[in-house]
Amino acid sequence: MIMTVPRIGGLMTQDKVVISIGGSILIPDDHDDAYIAALAALLKEMSAKVQFTVVCGGGKVARYYTDTGRALGGTEDRLDLLGIGATRLNAGLLALALGDLSSSDIPTTAEEAAARNAPGRIVVMGGTAPGHTTDAVAVMVARALHGARVINATSVDAVYSADPRTHLDAVKYDRLTIKQLGDLVYKDHGAGKSSVFDPLGVKIAAEEKIDIAMVAGRDLADLKKAILGEPFKGTYVSSQ
Repeated sequence: MIMTVPRIGGLMTQDKVVISIGGSILIPDDHDDAYIAALAALLKEMSAKVQFTVVCGGGKVARYYTDTGRALGGTEDRLDLLGIGATRLNAGLLALALGDLSSSDIPTTAEEAAARNAPGRIVVMGGTAPGHTTDAVAVMVARALHGARVINATSVDAVYSADPRTHLDAVKYDRLTIKQLGDLVYKDHGAGKSSVFDPLGVKIAAEEKIDIAMVAGRDLADLKKAILGEPFKGTYVSSQ
């Protein structure tokens, strides 16, 4: 089923959209340069109408450093800092592809990213502080921007009742309320459940009434539809 994101009057000029894009989407070692270039081209194309902030995850680069650091006796806070460093490396690659529309100076807080948000610019960042996933950071940026939507571009094409890669009977959800997403997130939530949004991000989205669209990150056609508020194949999470 293809979901329609409710948009009163259609897409407004300089709509504000925050994209949380997983590191496993940016750097799965599968023609990454071609994908990042195509993603940058899409963001450039849309930047006349949309003010973007893109929050990049760490993916396998972050996992390598945190796993290796853990084997070396690192504390959880120090391991988080290593992972945050990886998210900023990934952000640097996307910023490079965006050229003059972005900056190599990566913001380190949600407030800094929101302050840089401006017509014709694309803000790219990674993580911020230990304990905050990049999903949560994306919602924090949306909160600071007052009225921004969040698009979660992941390796799973929608929200499911369980990980569809390991549970063949998993149910796909085309539409959820933020409360329903919260119920899913807090049920058996744990590391590695990439089809489920971050609990802190859900909490903030519920408090601030921020809508979230879940899409397959490497499906750029569907990502564009979600940006435009057109029918898309993923999951629409309503804050109402």
